[in-house]
Amino acid sequence: MERASGVLMHITSLPNRYGIGSFGEIAYKFVDFLTETKQTYWQILPLTTTSYGDSPYQSFSAFAGNTHLIDLDQLIADGLLVEDDVESLAEGNNLDTIDYAKVFRERRPVLEKAVKAFIDQGKKQSKDYQDFLTTENEWLQPFVEYMSIKENFALKAWYEWPDEYKFYNTDIVNAYLADHPFLADYHRITQFLFYKQWLRLKQYANDHHIQIIGDMPIYVSADSVEMWRTPEMFKVDENLNPIDVSGCPPDAFTSEGQYWGNPIYDWEYMAENNYSWWIKRIKASLNLYDVVRIDHFRGFESYWAIPFGSPTAAYGRWEKGPDYALFEAIHKALGDVNIIAEDLGFMTDEVIELREKTGFPGMKILQFGFSNDPENTDLPHYYTENTIAYVGTHDNETAEGWYMDSADSNQQKQADNYLHRHPGESISYAMNRGIAESVSHLAIYQMQDLLHLDNRARMNIPSTIGNNWKWRMRTDAITPFIKNELLYLTETYYRMNNKMN
Repeated sequence: MERASGVLMHITSLPNRYGIGSFGEIAYKFVDFLTETKQTYWQILPLTTTSYGDSPYQSFSAFAGNTHLIDLDQLIADGLLVEDDVESLAEGNNLDTIDYAKVFRERRPVLEKAVKAFIDQGKKQSKDYQDFLTTENEWLQPFVEYMSIKENFALKAWYEWPDEYKFYNTDIVNAYLADHPFLADYHRITQFLFYKQWLRLKQYANDHHIQIIGDMPIYVSADSVEMWRTPEMFKVDENLNPIDVSGCPPDAFTSEGQYWGNPIYDWEYMAENNYSWWIKRIKASLNLYDVVRIDHFRGFESYWAIPFGSPTAAYGRWEKGPDYALFEAIHKALGDVNIIAEDLGFMTDEVIELREKTGFPGMKILQFGFSNDPENTDLPHYYTENTIAYVGTHDNETAEGWYMDSADSNQQKQADNYLHRHPGESISYAMNRGIAESVSHLAIYQMQDLLHLDNRARMNIPSTIGNNWKWRMRTDAITPFIKNELLYLTETYYRMNNKMN
């Protein structure tokens, strides 16, 4: 990996007139911004569907795309909608938060109009649509079945369905789809539109020498097609209830640990099947992204297993994961793959050994460095080249928020001195400069920090629900001053995209 930099900015955070970011014109302009400032990477969060809590890390499918991201203006341009169809969704460009309830409620009727037009115009017979159905059938058909039946039961999770649907039965499912043909078409066609629009945007980015870093959660949701259709991949009992669920042990930040609740994989079953599902998942992710960041990498070495129904994560225990055998199988099937290991959290010598054996770069978080501990390896003078440097990720406070809301006076003083912060210089710029000048091959700046925003722009507070994933950038946020600051960092610390003229 050459010395480079990029920006972390999720699609939902882009501005437009429809209440949530999309694959539309503003996304292309964001690529232009990255090009103008000589960046090499655009990092985004998972593009998969979202459910309760609006988290992109809790999805109905490991493969299906989030239809909220489909750009409505492109559907108008394609003749599937007219301007009057989108009036109810059109909002002021400067809304800086997402109203997910409104998006959920009002986008569906509009997309249904587009799907009806798609059908009426005979586009179901088009070669690109038929090719999509053939190529993606292995995950698409189960997803269509799952979402169609889920809607019949008021969107309840599969484990709350009557037994004849809860326990998968081909005849019953086929009969249901036959009785609801438009519903099945809706889910097929919206996935086609999602993939078509995203891959067009990705191609534009690649043509402008911008690579996409995408995020892949290690776990799938309990409310997912994978749990419904392939429960054998998970540790479940005879009633398909999870035996153990995921989380993190208690630490300095929380005495109860983190209770995520995702089902735990049956790694023995996965090994017996040569990790075929994981190979398919990585291959699919590399079709969507140029580089895949795997969330919670340490869970492949050992994972925190919490007995299902425990009151807190503190009741969990460490269990051995697949370790290097998984990545050996992936390498054998796919060759060298571009993966970033999200190696944050409770690290052990065994996890470090696994990361080193794979050769994947790990992550460094500058915010974590200022603990007045001289051996804190999140301080840049400890960084190595094969790392990705961040001030913070989507799970952290913004730089301004950390400094003002969380850092004590000693931490503030250490940060100011360590970063040689100049009088009048913002802490966000000083911290961005701190990772820019590090030896890490790649520095990723969070967009909120480039914009010098406080914690009102924070993306996520882990282990909380209800007020996350909502931040949106204002239309006029990227000023010439912001561009010049980023370009200065890029050129001064030799992180220019060498493929650009």
